[in-house]
Amino acid sequence: MEIAKPADIPVLRVSSGNIRSDALNPDHRFASMPLHILNKDGRPGMTRRQCTGEYKVKPIKQKVRELLGHPYPSRIPKGVFVEQWVGISTDEFHRAKDADVKYMRNRHPLLDLNWSRADCIRYLTSLGLADTPKSSCLGCPFHGNAQWRHIRDTSPSEWADVVEFDAAIRQGNARANAAGSRLLGEAFLHRSRVPLSQAPIDHVTAAERAAVPLGADEADELENGVADSCSPWACRGDADALAQDDFGLAT
Repeated sequence: MEIAKPADIPVLRVSSGNIRSDALNPDHRFASMPLHILNKDGRPGMTRRQCTGEYKVKPIKQKVRELLGHPYPSRIPKGVFVEQWVGISTDEFHRAKDADVKYMRNRHPLLDLNWSRADCIRYLTSLGLADTPKSSCLGCPFHGNAQWRHIRDTSPSEWADVVEFDAAIRQGNARANAAGSRLLGEAFLHRSRVPLSQAPIDHVTAAERAAVPLGADEADELENGVADSCSPWACRGDADALAQDDFGLAT
């Protein structure tokens, strides 16, 4: 905001509500986040990731339609579209995709520049913006140990917040999918499937140690086997989510 405003670049914020409140509300339709599940028979599982589509992509599309002057359910005339710039770098070129609707056309300027993440960091550093954080949801179950430690060690209030939510999803009303099916087992934010307050987040894996020169975020990438960026068009859990079966879903 502080950079965009002087440049007369409008920043628009959209929302589909609060996913955490929705997860714990028994009367609310809930599109699930990818929670780690411990089934009653002891098997591990993971709920499907529906949060990106419901809480990010859907409200963005609604706003785009509004900007075009054709809010849902009106039909958008042929040839009317927005050009949407998506910040995917060469490190994640495989995630660059066309939009799934005709009224949005994707461009990938970092790919046009042939910029990697390292190039982006160098550019931000030259502008005095080296501490620009990556985007991710505070309590995302795809966080690795380095990210959990960073929250705990740098923001006690946010750490208390995610610990409280982690406990609530086992005591409250976490649902497995958008249809409202209940979980068969217990849900956790940390992949160890123990309460976040007790999770082994101080454990530093071999991959994390090897990535120390790259920083904590890159260490998490190696540790988790998934990219660390998280946007509506390149969610860090895409690969994991597609590979998951229906463990933890009620039948």
